[in-house]
Amino acid sequence: MLTINDASTRLSRRKLLSVGSLSLGGMSLASLMGLKAEAATLSEAVRNKSVIFLFQQGGPSQFETFDPKPEADESVRTVCDVIPTSLPGVHLAEHLPRLARLAHKFTNVRSFQTLNADHNIQPMVGPHSLQTSVPVHYTRVVGTTRPKTGVPTSTILYPQAVSEEVPNGRARGNLLETGPYGMGFAPFIPGKDGQLQQDMELSLSKERFFEDRRTLLSGLDNLKRDADASGQFEALDEIQKQAYEILLGGGVTRALDLSLEDPAVLARYDTSEYVTKGAWNKVKRGRAGFYSANAGSIGKLLCLARRLCEAGCGFVTIHASYDGVWDMHADAGNLNLIDGMKAIGWSFDHAVSAFIEDIESRGMQDDILLICCGEMGRTPRINKNGGRNHWANLAPLFLYGSGFEQGAVIGRSDKEGGEPADNPLHPGHLISTIMNTLFDIGELRLVSGIPSQVLELGQQAQIEV
Repeated sequence: MLTINDASTRLSRRKLLSVGSLSLGGMSLASLMGLKAEAATLSEAVRNKSVIFLFQQGGPSQFETFDPKPEADESVRTVCDVIPTSLPGVHLAEHLPRLARLAHKFTNVRSFQTLNADHNIQPMVGPHSLQTSVPVHYTRVVGTTRPKTGVPTSTILYPQAVSEEVPNGRARGNLLETGPYGMGFAPFIPGKDGQLQQDMELSLSKERFFEDRRTLLSGLDNLKRDADASGQFEALDEIQKQAYEILLGGGVTRALDLSLEDPAVLARYDTSEYVTKGAWNKVKRGRAGFYSANAGSIGKLLCLARRLCEAGCGFVTIHASYDGVWDMHADAGNLNLIDGMKAIGWSFDHAVSAFIEDIESRGMQDDILLICCGEMGRTPRINKNGGRNHWANLAPLFLYGSGFEQGAVIGRSDKEGGEPADNPLHPGHLISTIMNTLFDIGELRLVSGIPSQVLELGQQAQIEV
């Protein structure tokens, strides 16, 4: 933690170098020097692309989203209406009307299996990711910040990043799991209770701001004089530059400030109209405010993710559905399918379609891969309360951008929507697709010091049209 102290207090080496998770990303002198030495080779292997993973925790139903079954048996069929899309013969569930009009722009995977029926954070962390959060494999290669701007290379966005009026909540699992690499490679978390607040305490009066800033930079000068002559002076210069960026409002600060977004663009992302406070209080998650938090924040979170990618962030995980609001068992804690899709389906449709339209208007469709999926799907049979239970053998998967063929439908499910009828795919395929989006794996194999785990993940079969 870095706290700006009284101007007479000399800043310690530990405090200066632990600016870390705000903008230096835990990067030590040694790691900076290592990255500089490998930069030329890495530049050939690291693609100039980003991944946004919208994690729908709770387990979205394939039937009530991207693979409706209106003609199945009554105990199985989709509970809501089904609507046509811009692709002839392809239908979606009624709560996705905007995405239905954009079906020619994204890829709909109908044969994806998470092979998991528990509430956890697969495929983000699980056996297919080698028990390490997927973006951590990325930061282990590229470092945790962009050296010239201080922008974090991996970020996790919770609703708190865009609103202070949401309940506390987190993923059901550790999205910061760093496996064999060490906590220094964990993603950055902005927002209240996030690292932006925890790691930088800058409670300064206007009178103190410039004096405290001089104190920090003076401390950096002292640290530089103490450094040895092994070439670390240049690296320390970069730390100084990043310290300036932190205190003067650098890349990460600007990217996270939605007030700097074009108001007309931000308005198109706004999903607050779907917040109906108190409407879902008949179940525990409704009383806790989780459905409203998801509905009101998901659009701005996607806008924020786009801004971070533009600033240089390579992997953004969005967890708007914390505590698993896509869980539609129809019991004391969860809504049934009809009410559940009303609570979160409309806002999901609005937010994701706004993102696609925004990216298309900016010509960034080849620069960003958007992924939407959860940790599992839902049972073919509807339970007695009007919900669906956990299901490992089929789950919805949505892909947009970064070279994927627009308007593709990959695979088919069987007539009851419970198993792939052809082309079965699993999280290993998805993770390999992510790795190959971010890296040229062939070139990466030629770079010294690349962990074998990263290469292993990237050499598996990918999702292909």
